[in-house]
Amino acid sequence: QVQLVESGGGLVQAGGSLRLSCAASGIIFSIPIMGWYRQAPGKQRELVGDITSGGTTNYADSVKGRFNISRDNAKNTVYLQMNSLKPEDTAVYYCTAEIRRRRWSAVSSDYWGQGTQVTVSS
Repeated sequence: QVQLVESGGGLVQAGGSLRLSCAASGIIFSIPIMGWYRQAPGKQRELVGDITSGGTTNYADSVKGRFNISRDNAKNTVYLQMNSLKPEDTAVYYCTAEIRRRRWSAVSSDYWGQGTQVTVSS
Protein backbone atom coordinates (compact mmCIF):
# COMPACT_ATOMS: atom_id res chain seq x y z
CA GLN A 1 0.00 0.00 0.00
CA VAL A 2 1.10 3.57 -0.65
CA GLN A 3 0.30 6.53 1.57
CA LEU A 4 0.79 10.25 1.09
CA VAL A 5 0.83 12.19 4.34
CA GLU A 6 0.65 15.99 4.27
CA SER A 7 1.56 18.48 6.96
CA GLY A 8 2.04 22.20 7.41
CA GLY A 9 -1.35 23.75 6.79
CA GLY A 10 -2.90 26.35 9.03
CA LEU A 11 -4.08 29.93 9.41
CA VAL A 12 -1.95 32.82 8.22
CA GLN A 13 -2.48 36.50 7.54
CA ALA A 14 -2.41 37.89 4.03
CA GLY A 15 1.15 38.48 2.92
CA GLY A 16 2.46 35.69 5.10
CA SER A 17 4.06 32.37 4.26
CA LEU A 18 3.43 28.69 4.85
CA ARG A 19 5.29 25.55 3.88
CA LEU A 20 3.50 22.31 3.16
CA SER A 21 5.17 18.93 3.13
CA CYS A 22 4.01 15.60 1.73
CA ALA A 23 5.79 12.31 2.29
CA ALA A 24 5.07 9.16 0.31
CA SER A 25 5.56 5.80 1.97
CA GLY A 26 5.05 2.16 1.09
CA ILE A 27 6.32 -0.01 -1.74
CA ILE A 28 7.73 2.54 -4.18
CA PHE A 29 10.16 2.07 -7.04
CA SER A 30 10.02 5.58 -8.43
CA ILE A 31 7.88 8.71 -8.41
CA PRO A 32 8.01 10.41 -11.80
CA ILE A 33 5.83 13.33 -10.76
CA MET A 34 4.71 14.87 -7.46
CA GLY A 35 2.45 17.85 -7.15
CA TRP A 36 -0.16 19.88 -5.38
CA TYR A 37 -3.79 20.63 -6.09
CA ARG A 38 -6.20 22.78 -4.15
CA GLN A 39 -9.94 23.06 -3.76
CA ALA A 40 -11.70 26.11 -2.41
CA PRO A 41 -15.30 25.95 -1.15
CA GLY A 42 -17.72 25.77 -4.04
CA LYS A 43 -14.97 25.47 -6.62
CA GLN A 44 -13.41 22.68 -8.60
CA ARG A 45 -10.10 21.17 -7.62
CA GLU A 46 -7.30 22.91 -9.50
CA LEU A 47 -3.64 22.26 -10.13
CA VAL A 48 -1.27 24.41 -8.10
CA GLY A 49 1.89 22.96 -9.56
CA ASP A 50 4.00 19.86 -9.95
CA ILE A 51 7.60 18.71 -10.20
CA THR A 52 9.29 15.83 -12.01
CA SER A 53 11.92 13.61 -10.47
CA GLY A 54 14.47 15.61 -12.45
CA GLY A 55 13.32 18.86 -10.89
CA THR A 56 11.29 20.38 -13.73
CA THR A 57 8.45 22.42 -12.30
CA ASN A 58 5.12 23.61 -13.60
CA TYR A 59 2.87 26.19 -11.91
CA ALA A 60 -0.60 27.58 -12.27
CA ASP A 61 -0.52 31.20 -13.43
CA SER A 62 -2.25 32.30 -10.23
CA VAL A 63 0.71 31.21 -8.08
CA LYS A 64 3.70 31.87 -10.32
CA GLY A 65 6.30 33.99 -8.57
CA ARG A 66 4.75 33.35 -5.14
CA PHE A 67 4.83 29.58 -4.70
CA ASN A 68 7.76 27.23 -5.08
CA ILE A 69 7.68 23.44 -5.33
CA SER A 70 10.68 21.30 -4.45
CA ARG A 71 11.27 17.66 -3.65
CA ASP A 72 13.67 15.38 -1.88
CA ASN A 73 13.83 12.21 -3.92
CA ALA A 74 15.70 10.30 -1.23
CA LYS A 75 12.84 10.97 1.18
CA ASN A 76 10.01 10.66 -1.37
CA THR A 77 8.86 14.05 -0.14
CA VAL A 78 7.52 17.10 -1.95
CA TYR A 79 7.30 20.60 -0.52
CA LEU A 80 5.18 23.62 -1.33
CA GLN A 81 6.57 26.92 -0.15
CA MET A 82 3.83 29.54 -0.30
CA ASN A 83 4.79 33.19 -0.02
CA SER A 84 2.83 36.43 -0.32
CA LEU A 85 -0.33 34.54 0.47
CA LYS A 86 -3.68 36.03 -0.48
CA PRO A 87 -7.18 35.34 0.87
CA GLU A 88 -8.01 33.71 -2.47
CA ASP A 89 -5.35 31.07 -1.74
CA THR A 90 -7.63 29.74 1.00
CA ALA A 91 -8.40 26.11 0.17
CA VAL A 92 -7.77 22.51 1.06
CA TYR A 93 -4.43 21.57 -0.46
CA TYR A 94 -3.91 18.04 -1.71
CA CYS A 95 -0.66 16.32 -2.46
CA THR A 96 -0.58 13.97 -5.42
CA ALA A 97 2.01 11.61 -6.81
CA GLU A 98 2.35 9.41 -9.85
CA ILE A 99 4.04 6.33 -8.42
CA ARG A 100 5.63 3.32 -10.07
CA ARG A 101 5.70 0.55 -7.51
CA ARG A 102 7.65 -2.22 -9.17
CA ARG A 103 10.95 -2.30 -11.03
CA TRP A 104 9.64 -4.93 -13.44
CA SER A 105 6.43 -3.11 -14.28
CA ALA A 106 6.14 0.19 -16.11
CA VAL A 107 2.65 0.69 -14.72
CA SER A 108 2.22 3.77 -12.52
CA SER A 109 -0.77 4.99 -10.56
CA ASP A 110 -1.90 8.28 -9.10
CA TYR A 111 -2.16 8.63 -5.34
CA TRP A 112 -3.63 11.45 -3.23
CA GLY A 113 -3.09 12.73 0.26
CA GLN A 114 -5.92 13.44 2.67
CA GLY A 115 -5.68 17.20 2.24
CA THR A 116 -4.60 19.99 4.55
CA GLN A 117 -6.47 23.23 5.16
CA VAL A 118 -4.82 26.55 4.37
CA THR A 119 -6.70 29.65 5.47
CA VAL A 120 -5.47 33.15 4.64
CA SER A 121 -7.12 35.97 6.54
CA SER A 122 -7.37 39.49 5.15
